[in-house]
Amino acid sequence: MSSHNEQLKPAAFDVAAPLSSETDADTTAGTQTDRPSWMIPALLGLGILAVLVVFWLPGKVGPVDTEPPAAAQTPEQTATGARKTSKNQAEEASPWSDAQLAKMRKEAQDVLAEILEVQELLEGTGVELWAAEAFTQAKSFATEGDKLYRERMFTEATSSYQQALAGMNAILESEPDALEQQLAQAREFIEQGERELADSALAVAAAIEPDNEELRTLTARSKTLEQLLPLLEQARLAEKNGDLPTAETLLKEAATLDPQHRGTRAELARVSTAHTVMRFNDAMSEGYFALDEGRFDAARGAFNRAAGLTPGSGEAASALLEVEAAKTAYRLARLQTQGQSAEDKEQWQEAVDAYEQAIKIDSNIQYAQEGLQRSRIRAKLDRQFSSAIDAPERLADKAVAEATAMLLRQAATISPRGSVLSGQMQRLQVLLEQANTPRSLTLRSDGETDVIVYKVARLGQFQQHDLTLRPGKYTAVGTRNGYRDVRVSFTLTHNGTLPSVTISCTEKI
Repeated sequence: MSSHNEQLKPAAFDVAAPLSSETDADTTAGTQTDRPSWMIPALLGLGILAVLVVFWLPGKVGPVDTEPPAAAQTPEQTATGARKTSKNQAEEASPWSDAQLAKMRKEAQDVLAEILEVQELLEGTGVELWAAEAFTQAKSFATEGDKLYRERMFTEATSSYQQALAGMNAILESEPDALEQQLAQAREFIEQGERELADSALAVAAAIEPDNEELRTLTARSKTLEQLLPLLEQARLAEKNGDLPTAETLLKEAATLDPQHRGTRAELARVSTAHTVMRFNDAMSEGYFALDEGRFDAARGAFNRAAGLTPGSGEAASALLEVEAAKTAYRLARLQTQGQSAEDKEQWQEAVDAYEQAIKIDSNIQYAQEGLQRSRIRAKLDRQFSSAIDAPERLADKAVAEATAMLLRQAATISPRGSVLSGQMQRLQVLLEQANTPRSLTLRSDGETDVIVYKVARLGQFQQHDLTLRPGKYTAVGTRNGYRDVRVSFTLTHNGTLPSVTISCTEKI
């Protein structure tokens, strides 16, 4: 049996010589030794005897058939006859038998040629690295075939060769599976961080198919283990110490080195989830703390951050609703306080603004409805009183004065009034009395100018005219044909010096 590294070699292929030739060769080989002097005459005598036996004796003695005719023999019988003793080998050779032997030898040679071709292909893939046992077994069949061939048992040799060829072809057909097996082992060893084992499997795969694309990828991945493994260990220690941010950062760096490493991806997903949960809990705690302190914007921001970390979180959504509810309740309570405080200070418009804001938040809030109704009436009264006080000259208009007097009568029914309203009423009472006390005034003209005092009377032409007027602001207009109109405004106070008013058109057109 050949060794694992022995190159299978074919048996020597020669055309079969007649069997008698082999006998002659053996006889000739025997004569190569030293011969005694009497042997030549003896041989000469034997030769004469042989001639007599071959040519003379057959004519005297009939043929005796002890073997079947050559044409009736099978190839196996012919091959068996080739192995008979030298006596049988000396018999006359059959050309047909020789042809059969040559044919069987050629068949064996053809199979062996295929074996050598497949053997060369397998050895080119480093077969002894991945199918040594099967390859050795196949070669053993070939070696046995060689032995049979040398014994001229060509049919049996062909059968052994065929077994060898079938075994080698089976190995050749299993090459893709063997390659995938080595690549799979390399992938698994890379996952386990076993670089030496991974490189060993990759070396076998490289022998099978050096240009394999995945082989190149796995080789590169194996090289990254030198950097990848320390990062994974550092991440493990960081997580153990509770430093999840650092652990996640290290695992992201590791995943960048080898995006296909399943273990790294799994660890990154797990640590990232744990880090997210931690940040979610921190954000929720921060939000509730801010909510307790009434810092609603800060609370909302924290809860929104938590919702962003865990999309669809019911807890975060509930917390956000709680913020809105708390903020609404807080705002309503604050607006109620603001409205009531404004009422107490008789700042009625501020009270109206506060209650209107509350109504916008909750239209059914009772305190806002009642307060708004109450404050609107007082705010309107406050504006009217303030307007009359700020422009007392308007009281010169009798209609305005009468309306103001009516407001005073309505205000008198309000209880409690408050200091602001009481002060406004007192001030308006004085102003009304002053506005309702007329004063006499003398107007002068040239006797040719028509004079009108707006909202009082058309006075016509005069040189002097006395009027009794309520304190206030007045405007007199003079017109005259051929002259430019004149307009004179004057103010009559309740206790001041009477103005001097002259209305005359003196500028010709």
